[in-house]
Amino acid sequence: MKFLALETATEACSAAVWIDGAVWERYEQAPRRHAALILPMIEAVLAEAELTMNQLDAVAVGRGPGAFTGVRIAIGIAQGLAFAADVPVVPVSTLAALALGAARETGQTRIATALDARMGEVYWGTWSVSGETVESVGDERVCAPALVNGAPGPWFGAGSGWLAYADALSQRLTVNGWLGDRYPQAGDVARLAADPARRGEWVAAEQALPVYLRDRVVGV
Repeated sequence: MKFLALETATEACSAAVWIDGAVWERYEQAPRRHAALILPMIEAVLAEAELTMNQLDAVAVGRGPGAFTGVRIAIGIAQGLAFAADVPVVPVSTLAALALGAARETGQTRIATALDARMGEVYWGTWSVSGETVESVGDERVCAPALVNGAPGPWFGAGSGWLAYADALSQRLTVNGWLGDRYPQAGDVARLAADPARRGEWVAAEQALPVYLRDRVVGV
């Protein structure tokens, strides 16, 4: 299988190609530069993988939650590329991709993701990670740090929300550590999209929808 993946929902911008488990990726933390960076990144990873759009099986995209502008950029570009190549889109949770990256880096298997959602809130999700399979352990939500929740037992925190609200978050669940300067990456979006169990989540380009979690939105 061959996927192109992109992720622009946070301060980080990235594109990746996944071919049968091998990943080529470009990643940069670049607030407000996503629109300028993402297409050159896509061209670079396709060239490095010696792949054309017509050889893809699908386009995977981080569908949010995250900054309104960033999520909209990713979904719009993924739709356009998928239309042009006549391939489906695989929407992947930005928080799930963050959880997978944190688990791979740390070896932890219970990941509590928190992205700073501004306005005193976080985008929140808890996940169980096994290999490259990520399962939700509670609904994704946007809320004040003092209102997050998680199943009993130790959790490892990941994401910019931990950098901003570690004390408040740590009072709501048992935490054995956290990484605040971590963002979701397109390579992990691709890894999740490649899970055979997600085949039922592949959709036509026009059906790929963003997930914002709230009506009031803040752009990157």
